[in-house]
Amino acid sequence: MSELSGFDAYSPQQIAKRVEMAGVAKDRLPILSLLMLSVLAGAFIGLGALYFVLIRSDASLSFATKQVLGGIAFSLGLILVVIAGAELFTGNNLLVMARAAGKISTRGLLVNWTIVFVGNLAGSLGLVLLVYLSRHAEMNDGAIAQEYLKIAAAKISLPFWTAFFRGVLCNSLVCLAIWMAMAGHSVIDKVVAIVFPISAFAAAGFEHSVANMYLLSIAMVLQELDPSQAAHAITWLGVLKNMIAVVLGNVLGGSMLVGFVYYVIYLRRGKHRT
Repeated sequence: MSELSGFDAYSPQQIAKRVEMAGVAKDRLPILSLLMLSVLAGAFIGLGALYFVLIRSDASLSFATKQVLGGIAFSLGLILVVIAGAELFTGNNLLVMARAAGKISTRGLLVNWTIVFVGNLAGSLGLVLLVYLSRHAEMNDGAIAQEYLKIAAAKISLPFWTAFFRGVLCNSLVCLAIWMAMAGHSVIDKVVAIVFPISAFAAAGFEHSVANMYLLSIAMVLQELDPSQAAHAITWLGVLKNMIAVVLGNVLGGSMLVGFVYYVIYLRRGKHRT
């Protein structure tokens, strides 16, 4: 497959090679740099979730309007990750391409995922602290706080397999957004490539593990500090159940349905042409 004449973007075949090379570069990052970039990504995705909740808290908007506009706002998170530079657990599921090609080891893959996951969690929790201290949730007469609690309660009430498959669908779209962003040359190219898949998953109510780190954590804080919110029954067990299901779904959706599929198509021995 060759690059289309006049088409100012990398072809899918070229993207596959770029993703593979990016995987090798990520595997070679010093641990401190990897961890710090991961903390940033956790905060960035949390900011996108914050923006999403702000729009969702407006009772004057219809359901579809809130979901679509909220999804577009949520795109801020991945835009910051891709353009500003950060390491995101869900996006790094694409390292499977470099592993399948034999360019990184299984140990390197798992170490990367572990460090990035921990860093994303730290960044999410740091943002929770800052947002709480800013009293942001009190805006709109407390409607934002109520929306956080409603979203979190709905997430932890999901059956395990429902959360799992929502996680699969979510990270398929996230990794496709990153894949398409790799085709672009300019900031505008990358932003446009990111907005549609990310807004689609957020509007559809799919489950993103790093976004949930922020959303569930801030809801827990709001509930603990306001006894009147105990009716939402957001528990650590419910949070853990949701996170396990969503992380497993995200890994399957991103690494297998996107990363491994494109590896087989473009990078498997005998298939890749330069």
